[in-house]
Order: sequence, then structure tokens, then C-alpha cells
Amino acid sequence: MFRRREPVPFAFVADADRFRSNVTPPPRERAGAGRIVGRTLIGLTVAAGLAGSLLFGMPALQPSQSPTHIQQPQAADGR
Repeated sequence: MFRRREPVPFAFVADADRFRSNVTPPPRERAGAGRIVGRTLIGLTVAAGLAGSLLFGMPALQPSQSPTHIQQPQAADGR
């Protein structure tokens, strides 16, 4: 197989973590009042949906009491 005679310099990978640019990024735009209200309403809607699903889902997950009437198939009545 072909082998490279000179070592491959991987020092640039280690230097990439320490590299600092002298160009500053533009400042972040501040969120307006409408955007903040929208995010709040979406968060409240999601939280209300989770709370509602727990409220209506918990009775269905609890074991039922002993059945008062046992249902039997109607086909068995004609025999």
C-alpha cells in the first residue's frame, strides 16, 4: 500500500478551537411586545393542553370498580 512519507499536520484542528475573530457579530434584535405576547400565549396553550389531557385522561387510567352487570353475547341466548 502507498504510505505517506511526511507526517500530516493536525495542529490546525487544535488551533481552530482557540481561534478568535476580530469581527464582532451584529447585535441581536430585541423581541417586540407582540412577539413576547405570542410566545407567552403559545406556552400557555401548550401547558393548558397538557393539564387538560391529564385532567380528562386520569379517570380513564384508573381501574374501574367491580362491574354491576356482566355482559354476555346475545348469540348465546338462543341456545
